[in-house]
Amino acid sequence: MPHKNAPTSQTVHSSQVLRRFRVVFNAIRSHFKQIEKQVGLGGAQVWALSMVRDQPGIGMSELAKRMDVHQSTASNLVRVLQQKALLRMDKDAQDKRHVHLYTTPAALELLARVPGPFEGVLPAALDELHPQTLQRLDQDLAELIALLKADETAGRIPLAQL
Repeated sequence: MPHKNAPTSQTVHSSQVLRRFRVVFNAIRSHFKQIEKQVGLGGAQVWALSMVRDQPGIGMSELAKRMDVHQSTASNLVRVLQQKALLRMDKDAQDKRHVHLYTTPAALELLARVPGPFEGVLPAALDELHPQTLQRLDQDLAELIALLKADETAGRIPLAQL
């Protein structure tokens, strides 16, 4: 770990990496702001809608799993989308605790106006990285997270909600 009085080249390098993080965060923020401006929904809500559209009848736990969020986060997203009449929830015939989610015609109309990618620009870009690059990035970010002593449970919060 570099010391405050490390050589200038290390300081410049750290500054360059910090600038790159800013560029990434600003790209993410700009994408979600554009979505919200165009359709009046947050990025995580749009992503959830697109997941339900692509898998009609998906359950709440499967939606949470596919979005890699906590089930309570998925439930909150669904509740808001139901209140806006964009999702319909049907109880399972055999087990009333399980539900099946469906998009409404209004949701399909809204999704047609959304600039992609639905999941956000960062997940889409990460999917395009070479597997070795992705693995190296994962290892390097794990080291950074350890130095920050960050709470890794925050990794389950959609970027659009940060």
